Amino acid sequence: MKLNVALASLAISQVVYAQPGHHPPGQPMAVINGATEEPAVKEVLARYKTAIEKLDVAGTESLFASDSAIFETGGVEGTYAQYLAHHLGPELKAFRSFAFSDYKVIVRFEGSVALATETYNYRIETRSGETADRHGVATSVLKKIDGQWKILSMHNSARKPKGS
Repeated sequence: MKLNVALASLAISQVVYAQPGHHPPGQPMAVINGATEEPAVKEVLARYKTAIEKLDVAGTESLFASDSAIFETGGVEGTYAQYLAHHLGPELKAFRSFAFSDYKVIVRFEGSVALATETYNYRIETRSGETADRHGVATSVLKKIDGQWKILSMHNSARKPKGS
């Protein structure tokens, strides 16, 4: 029985990976050496975080795949270009400051993709003087495209710290 379950699982995984968008059929799936690629993945995430803190996201489009998918606190934001134009860009214009603290990132590799989990606290101060302190988490899927790590999918959410 256990052997049948294991074989069924293997067959299902082969069907999933053979679907368009997962990896080219008939081609071996690239396996990334995490020890050498982890710093490059972390650099992409750090560049994005730094841009947010500077309230200047010019050029951050290069960190994302053109068909990326962004999800924020229960909302589907579309591609990064859509998120930037309709959500993030206008929002950052209303801020006086955005500061991260207690930032940690864990990266693991599965086949040809990197899976990243970032945890952090942040404080926003608006131009009108309001402040918001939050605990946040983001999960991202990155893939090397034309030799550069790009964010394919990003999901972030936040909540008020306990006692706030």
